[in-house]
Amino acid sequence: MEISALLTSAGINIGICAVLISLYSILRKQPSNKSVYFGRRLAQSRSKRRDDPHWFDRFVPSPSWILKAWETSEDVIMAIGGLDAVVFVRTLVFSIRIFSIAAIVCIAIVLPLNYYGYDRDHKLYSSESLEVFTTQNVKEGSRWLWAHCLSLYIISCSACILLYFESKNIIRMRLAYIKGFAEDLSQFAVLVRGIPWSAEESFSTILKNYFTKYYPSTYVSHQMVYRCGKIQELMKNVKEMYDVLYHDNFPSCHSCGFSRSRPNVFNVLVNEPEAIDKGKIDIRSLNLRARGKECPAAFVIFKTRYAASSAAKALQSSNPMLWVTHQAPEPRDVYWQNLAIPYKQFWLRRTATVLATAAFLVFFIAPVTLVQSLANLTQLQQMFPFLRGLLKKKYMSQLVTGYLPSVILVLFFYTVPPVMMLFSTIEGSISRSERKRGACCKVLFFTIWNVFFVNIASGTVLNKLDVFSQPKNIPLQLASGAVPAAVKFFMAYVLTSGWTSLACELVQLFPLLCNIIYKFILRKNYGPYDGGLTFPYHTEIPRVLLFALLGFNFAVLAPLILPLLLVYYCLAYLVYRNQMLNVYITEYDSGGKYWPIVHTSTIFSLVLAQIMAIGLFALKDSTACVGFTIPLTILTLLFNEYCRRRFLPVFDDIAAEVLIDLDQQDEQGGRMEELHQQVQSAYCQLDWLAYGSTRTKEVTLVKNFEQWDTVKNLHQVNIVKNLEQLSTVQQLELINPFK
Repeated sequence: MEISALLTSAGINIGICAVLISLYSILRKQPSNKSVYFGRRLAQSRSKRRDDPHWFDRFVPSPSWILKAWETSEDVIMAIGGLDAVVFVRTLVFSIRIFSIAAIVCIAIVLPLNYYGYDRDHKLYSSESLEVFTTQNVKEGSRWLWAHCLSLYIISCSACILLYFESKNIIRMRLAYIKGFAEDLSQFAVLVRGIPWSAEESFSTILKNYFTKYYPSTYVSHQMVYRCGKIQELMKNVKEMYDVLYHDNFPSCHSCGFSRSRPNVFNVLVNEPEAIDKGKIDIRSLNLRARGKECPAAFVIFKTRYAASSAAKALQSSNPMLWVTHQAPEPRDVYWQNLAIPYKQFWLRRTATVLATAAFLVFFIAPVTLVQSLANLTQLQQMFPFLRGLLKKKYMSQLVTGYLPSVILVLFFYTVPPVMMLFSTIEGSISRSERKRGACCKVLFFTIWNVFFVNIASGTVLNKLDVFSQPKNIPLQLASGAVPAAVKFFMAYVLTSGWTSLACELVQLFPLLCNIIYKFILRKNYGPYDGGLTFPYHTEIPRVLLFALLGFNFAVLAPLILPLLLVYYCLAYLVYRNQMLNVYITEYDSGGKYWPIVHTSTIFSLVLAQIMAIGLFALKDSTACVGFTIPLTILTLLFNEYCRRRFLPVFDDIAAEVLIDLDQQDEQGGRMEELHQQVQSAYCQLDWLAYGSTRTKEVTLVKNFEQWDTVKNLHQVNIVKNLEQLSTVQQLELINPFK
């Protein structure tokens, strides 16, 4: 690929970005798009702000959103998006810093040495081949390879130093987050699974007997988990009624579903003790039905945080498949659907997920190989002879080799995150944040494997069958030919998947399209994305870390990629901060547990870059550089081991001294009894299936029923579908959804 082809791709992507960003600055001012671009604020305030439809400034692009995103402090990001949002922003800051250093060093030192490596007549820069700017243009045995080795040392040492201080900073913020969020109710609760079955007693009775026997001084109560099928069906009807009441300006009771025209949808529960006294309900049948709906899982509440933490870490039974305990997720973070899965099935589910992920990896080799064939003009002409005449045109060849392959790969990869999220759900994650982190790890592994390794292999190594007869030469050929040659594709990929994807993220194309369909075609006052989007960490973190991998590996081999990456990270810093402020809501937070993923991926990228450099130096007959690079790899691994012992355990558990201090503060303040009551109601399954994230905001429907004469008695009404198939409210521990 010539520089002109790269410039063609850059020009196309820059033009798309400029159009989309200008379009965003106009669309965000339109009143009809408030739910798309200010979903988080609408979800908090639900304000009915009126805008002047003839305001001229609404149709003029403006950079005001950039200034607001730049000026927002990390404290505001923490308050809005939680610690996970801060970790993501700090990852971008770390990337900007390290690749600024790498760009200065490599463009000032390495790039000129690559360009003048061989004595040759150079053309105009726009007509030069990209290989001229890579290590392929460096002579064997060149003494200037010392500059490459020195640059690698500077980048690696700088990355380790910055990573160390970022880790210390994030650990400090995590501890402050835990102490500042002292009323985190999950610290008092333990999730118990694998409760043994008994023909004589219910799961609830068995669990109560167990914990009153072995934890008599710290056990408070428990909340059983029930099968979600019927409850979810009920809550679906409640949510539909709420949507009608909220979005359609509170119509009459007849339209809400309380009329006789919709029988068996909403039924009023009779008073349970009176019904039993009158003989209307058989208590034995109620007990049997209640037991049938119980799952072998429950949330157990303890008196102190430290007692809950100790119980969560302990092995409760000599049979590890029974009485399995975990620290409970936050109530808003619980993924209720997976709690009903028997614990004995988890290893089967995880094995099946690993096999399915591996099959998906193999399946994606075909489209990646197709993309690489498009990037090679000679192979493309051999595969499609009828296109030779068209490909001889310069602008068409530049478009096909410089822009089309990366676009096709990006389109293929849009299918990956939903599939990986499905795999994480099948795997049995007990919390929504754990499910998203699992999907994040799978997408990251998938992306690194298919975008980096398979692209390199399909581009060069797989075309030479004799390589497999000598596997020890594969690293050398990767470093010498495959990796520098693949930079042509990766630079175009950064432009397409990086720059253009950020512009698309800003405009929110799919939510915008849905909003237009709902409001202008279906004539509804609300859309499907009215404040309902959470930040897609499982797609954005892998993209950021993949570009970091490309930056570390190509910094010495092909420094021209560094300015493109630096522009991406700077633009991402502004775009994602804007989206956190205005678009995405925070329903749950993992407490910064994405940072270990960032740390591990960064170390992997550094070590891989050093191994590639060793292969390069060996091929270029520079044994001295090989000898100096090997200790750098060993030191990087030792640094990683130190960080794993120093920082990463803090993300797995909360220190005992922190828990005890919080317990003592609450006991001295007399808040323990109140916290125990809050914990017992916080893990009510029906409440969370009814409200979801809105429960934390204490959304109530009663205040919207002012036209009803009977509103004062509404808190006594429990709405349940198909009364005959559910046990009593008291036995199922169901709380009135309107209370």
